[in-house]
Amino acid sequence: MNLLLDEIRRATARLAEAEVESPRADAELIAAHVHGVRRTELHLVPDSGFEPRFWDEVARREAREPLQHITGLTHFRYTELEVGPGVFVPRPETEVMTGWAIDKLGEMDVAEPVVADLGTGSGAIALAIAQEVPRARVHAVEADPLARHWAERNIARCADYAPHTAGRVILHAGDFATELTELDGTVDLVVSNPPYIPIGAWVPPEVGEYDPATALWGGEDGMDSVRVVEATARRLLRPGGLVAVEHGAQQGAAVYWVFAEERGWRDTRNHTDLAGRDRFVTAARP
Repeated sequence: MNLLLDEIRRATARLAEAEVESPRADAELIAAHVHGVRRTELHLVPDSGFEPRFWDEVARREAREPLQHITGLTHFRYTELEVGPGVFVPRPETEVMTGWAIDKLGEMDVAEPVVADLGTGSGAIALAIAQEVPRARVHAVEADPLARHWAERNIARCADYAPHTAGRVILHAGDFATELTELDGTVDLVVSNPPYIPIGAWVPPEVGEYDPATALWGGEDGMDSVRVVEATARRLLRPGGLVAVEHGAQQGAAVYWVFAEERGWRDTRNHTDLAGRDRFVTAARP
């Protein structure tokens, strides 16, 4: 029996006991990271090549440190990102909203669409759009200096392996409530995954202990930052421009009414994630 595969089985049992959501997958991904191989190549690691450091990393995951902090990487659509302490780890749910934004940009009769990503964090949304919409120019806003550090790294990293993105993601330091005034009335699409968890709500240890608080908590009802995004989008968008905002699974109705016709919006719609839960709202400026 291959030693590494046997150790992965033992690690899976430990992670399952620690209530890690995907114990087998995490054990295999840690093993692949430590041994410098693809997950599909684990069976090729010889017994003599087993790296005892594997168990150090398993212990970190057992303590509920995010897998992405252990490996230092995460994937978002077709983009590989560096992540770690101080930045929100992007989730698959956000990929669905980003896909909607990319599709809509492709449908626009605009040669070089202008996009604003409010609260960019690691830069995941901005970089995915820049990579998949070749002539888009994306203004990414982030107030937190630690998160902005990761965005800077990822923008540089993406320019290396996807050179056509170079110079098309512009990072802005500041509060998205007040940034980008020079773009007022000219933006084609605003997209945001703002903090939307109500204060006091339960979150898993991987979230509450490792994701930055500024990326999580959205006030008593979780809607504080959503309301700011609405006001900023109303300021930034050109007539006919679009907005997409992620929210919690129970907030679909509330966010829908933030983008009400009375505030100057039309075609407001709820959209679901891959699990069928309300996940983001879109609307258009008349």
